[in-house]
Amino acid sequence: MAGKGTPATALLAKRKVAHTLHAYEHDPRHESYGTEAAEALGLDPDRVFKTLVAEVDGRLTVGVVPITAQLDLKALAAAVGGKKARLADPAAAQRATGYVVGGISPLGQKSRLPVVVHSSATRFPTVYCSAGRRGLEVELAPADLVALSGATVADIAARVPARE
Repeated sequence: MAGKGTPATALLAKRKVAHTLHAYEHDPRHESYGTEAAEALGLDPDRVFKTLVAEVDGRLTVGVVPITAQLDLKALAAAVGGKKARLADPAAAQRATGYVVGGISPLGQKSRLPVVVHSSATRFPTVYCSAGRRGLEVELAPADLVALSGATVADIAARVPARE
């Protein structure tokens, strides 16, 4: 896919990780990037994960949760040994990751931030997350997502998808 290169896709290629890129036409008026991706690509929303940057005890940390759930900030803090968490300032998230909000990928970030992936990802053979650009999702095995991002797996969602 010419013109689709991002740090996330470069990392996937460099490590020779099996993956599939899924592009769609991003509508800037859409309120939820994850929901937009699921709808545009006809995906099960439980398998589409959003990447959120939070500040845990003053340190930026990444939470990766299903689009059908909300990030549980207390659980995220606990997963990385912290006490208090809040969502990061969008500008700080963009500076640290090198990606724009709505296109932040858990892979290939500019700064190596701690990453926690919600445990529901392990229920599926593959999951989808941002490939580093609005309108571009990557499908890969949850184990590869965890390994490439150096993630911890924990229950960090306030609402877990009901389907299995």
